[in-house]
Amino acid sequence: MGSISQRVRRLNRSTLGKLVVVAVVMFGFGYALVPVYRQICEVLGINVLTQKGDFVAAPVNSQVDKTRSIVVELDGNSQGPWRFRPTQRSITVHPGELVTVTYEVVNKQGRAIKAQAIPSYAPQVVTPHFKKVECFCFQEQTLQANEARQMPVVFFIDPALPREVKNITLSYTFFEIGGAVQTAAAGAGKVQ
Repeated sequence: MGSISQRVRRLNRSTLGKLVVVAVVMFGFGYALVPVYRQICEVLGINVLTQKGDFVAAPVNSQVDKTRSIVVELDGNSQGPWRFRPTQRSITVHPGELVTVTYEVVNKQGRAIKAQAIPSYAPQVVTPHFKKVECFCFQEQTLQANEARQMPVVFFIDPALPREVKNITLSYTFFEIGGAVQTAAAGAGKVQ
């Protein structure tokens, strides 16, 4: 009877050891998966919140094409508890001209919120020719309870834009980032 009990104990220890190894490997895999996922998404250009490719330096000695005018229509969409809109609906620009437009956001909640803006362009052919020098979309925004903020976008349109393009729509979708961040922000507000 004693030998059976010892065998069961050895078998249990062996199984416990295997389970501990499996748990450690699973934890390591889960921990390593986040940076691997970010790298894959960045390489493929999908699900990228910080749009590194959108940032460009201000044009140096650029030639403004005064023979062409392009109407840039501004649009703001929000998914969350705030008001988000451009301060003007449209602006007329010349290719190569450095322009600043402003978007306004108002947090209508009694708690701090983290949010991100994602740009889109229409027609799609415009995307490689729309060069942002400064933009609130380059980073997450933290808005305090009931805060209102004006956020600039500084851009120029590459003169290589096809001549048939006369109108461009610059649209931003502003959305709240994850429930975990929201809870942490709300908890931080209660402590103060």
